[in-house]
Order: sequence, then C-alpha cells, then structure tokens
Amino acid sequence: MTLTILRLPAVLAMRARSRSAHYLDIQQGMFTRPVQIGLRAVGWPASEVAALNAARIAGKPDAEIRELVARLEAARKAPA
Repeated sequence: MTLTILRLPAVLAMRARSRSAHYLDIQQGMFTRPVQIGLRAVGWPASEVAALNAARIAGKPDAEIRELVARLEAARKAPA
C-alpha cells in the first residue's frame, strides 16, 4: 500500500482555499492536522484530503465533517 503525503501548496490547490482559511479550518476541526515529515516540513495524507473533499462535495454538515476529521486522525494512530 502506497501512502502519498501532499505538501501545503498541493493541498491548497485541491481545496481551492487560501493558506489562512486552510489553517482556520484546522483550528475549527474542519480539516485534519498536518503530519510531521521532517524537522521543518509537514504534509497531509492524500487519502484524507480526498475524503474531506468528497464530504464537502456531498454536502455533509459541519458536524459530520468534524466527526470525519476525528476518525481520520484516530486512524493515523491505529496499527497498520
């Protein structure tokens, strides 16, 4: 299984959001927090970005998106 980590410019392009709006979404629990990929580098799993975009396209309410964010972040900690 291949996991792709997207850097911020790619995530912003996929979401059509500004940097400040993206980080505001993270603060409000509407998007997953980044994963550390280096000393000064972070990224987001492509599968999480796709899942959250699909939820938005499907018109899911904010409460359901917050639940999805919590499930995605919890799945990161689960053994592979």
